[in-house]
Amino acid sequence: MLCAIVANMWSQQVTGDLQDSVRRIDEVVVTGKLTFQEVMPSQKLKGEQLERLNTHSVADALRYFSGLQIKDYGGVGGIKTVNIRSMGTNHLGIYYDGIELGNAQNGQIDLGQFSLDNVQEITLYNGQKSAIFQTASDFGNAGSVYIRTRLPRFSYDKSYNLKLKAKYGSSDMFRFSTLCEQKLSQAVSASLAGGVLTSSGKYKFRYRRLNLDKTVAYDTTATRQNGDIWAVRMEGNVHGVLEQGYWNFKLYTYHSERGIPGAIVNNVWRRGERQWDHNYFTQASWQKSFGDRFSTRLQAKYAYYDTRYVNNDTTQMHVDNRYKQQELYISTSNVYEILPNWSASLSYDFRWNKLRSDMVNFAFPHRFSNLIALASALDLKRLKIQGSLLATFIKDHTENRADKKSTHELTPAIFVNVYPFRTQSFSVRAFVKRSFRMPTFNDMYYTEVGNANLKPEAALQYNVGVVYDKAWKDGFWKHFRIQTDGYYNTVHDKIIAYPKGQQFRWTMMNLGRVHITGVDVETELTVQPAKDLQVSGRLQYTYQDARDVTNPQNSFYKDQIPYIPWNSGSAILNVTYKDWDFTYSFIYAGERYNQQENIRYNHMQPWYTSDLSLMYRFKWGKTLWKATLEVNNVFSQDYDVILNYPMPKRNYGISLDVTI
Repeated sequence: MLCAIVANMWSQQVTGDLQDSVRRIDEVVVTGKLTFQEVMPSQKLKGEQLERLNTHSVADALRYFSGLQIKDYGGVGGIKTVNIRSMGTNHLGIYYDGIELGNAQNGQIDLGQFSLDNVQEITLYNGQKSAIFQTASDFGNAGSVYIRTRLPRFSYDKSYNLKLKAKYGSSDMFRFSTLCEQKLSQAVSASLAGGVLTSSGKYKFRYRRLNLDKTVAYDTTATRQNGDIWAVRMEGNVHGVLEQGYWNFKLYTYHSERGIPGAIVNNVWRRGERQWDHNYFTQASWQKSFGDRFSTRLQAKYAYYDTRYVNNDTTQMHVDNRYKQQELYISTSNVYEILPNWSASLSYDFRWNKLRSDMVNFAFPHRFSNLIALASALDLKRLKIQGSLLATFIKDHTENRADKKSTHELTPAIFVNVYPFRTQSFSVRAFVKRSFRMPTFNDMYYTEVGNANLKPEAALQYNVGVVYDKAWKDGFWKHFRIQTDGYYNTVHDKIIAYPKGQQFRWTMMNLGRVHITGVDVETELTVQPAKDLQVSGRLQYTYQDARDVTNPQNSFYKDQIPYIPWNSGSAILNVTYKDWDFTYSFIYAGERYNQQENIRYNHMQPWYTSDLSLMYRFKWGKTLWKATLEVNNVFSQDYDVILNYPMPKRNYGISLDVTI
């Protein structure tokens, strides 16, 4: 292709067609071999799709994926975690530029800490990322979210890019971010991204609760207090290109102080809890192909997390504790093409975790994890098959106890994708997978609630789905896609975590066995009614029936597990006309229960929100400007995602982006 382009340009230059003018050539996208590509389709939000949403963090964007539930404690600084197909946060791997984010202390990744300002793409995989050229840990999750940050791209006459963004909104929220990219050579580029966030966290809410006889227990209209936050984020990257390969190096740091407003119970507000986070990590990747058949990748990471939690509530015992985590991670992945349509891979991961605290009688645990994965992929054009086997070896030690736990597990998986027709626009896929996760340090060793004898969780997943994906080059229709999946999961010795009075503390419960039946549907449609007018829509729906089937003698036997709605979904409608962008987004969560027993007292009403945004792009000289006005929760709904943590009513934001 490149030879043809060069020959064509040379012939035009010889005939005098080009002369001294500049012609723009459409970009050429180079992809890997089919044997390296994914068997199972994924859900994605990328580029302008992310920009158009009224989202601040990765957690906000994940609301628009089917099969996920977000735990949100309210406000800009509220902790936000994600759960996949009712199996829990710990079964979902979160990968930041290809390397997993870890939290051995409680397994909860606060996705509110990761801004979207420098994110190019977010992808969700159920089961796993079904490509055999990946790390061993990638084979071990029940699902994965991949966050890919922006790679520097430069026009022919520039060696740098500069992007500035400022936003002001309700709750005295101010956000400023900057991204600077520099071309160091033809093969090396660097980027530096940073951001500052401040907010008082104050927002009005109405909180109404009824007794069982429908009389009003209390009806409160007030302003949320102690939800303030300040946060600073910095990220530096260096990217390099090799012959048949690439490398990159990343430094990341995040510092914050936030108030924890606590739960509202009987008109009592807790205002004494605060949390400080000082997180650092550095990671590096190196990948290279040797000839046409063999490729290898090396990755390494070191992370240090320092968390301080203080409770000055006079009605409770004073608490001032610090938790310090360390993580070391090393990985090697290798793939070999046995035949043109048959490949095999071997991966090995080593991870070391350590947790220290100034709590009395703390266990000081550290964990050694070794993971080895063997996988193979067969591509017969209309039939693609991938299989993998992961061996996990984990050993725990504690410094001041005799506790020593060793665990080893084998977790196989097989993925199949069939294309019945030649066009490959329609496909049928299925997978079966066993996944496994160890209890966290808090689950096992927390001074007040830990249980060293807690059993690990094991999940078995079955999934069958279909996809239809069609694109048109010309005319009214541009793109249509629909995918639906039915699944059945069983989880043995399931552990759930939810706040125990104080948001930072968690109550650990082992439910024994849970059966989960569900359906995910996602559809996208893009049309172009006129030359300068484009309309696109995205719709997701999830049905989940997640029942505790541990013991028939329990009062909650076969009841829906806490905080899992039977029905949920989202919708996005975008209209683009010339330099204007209008976006409407909708999120719905159906009825659910906040405790194990599905009784009236624990019932939670459905909730929904509608958000609007209007964006205008314009050029001023060589600078691109974007001005955005947004209105969130347009109808000012009163709702809470987690019981007694009211969410903001109608709120506003205005932002300005400048790209130089």
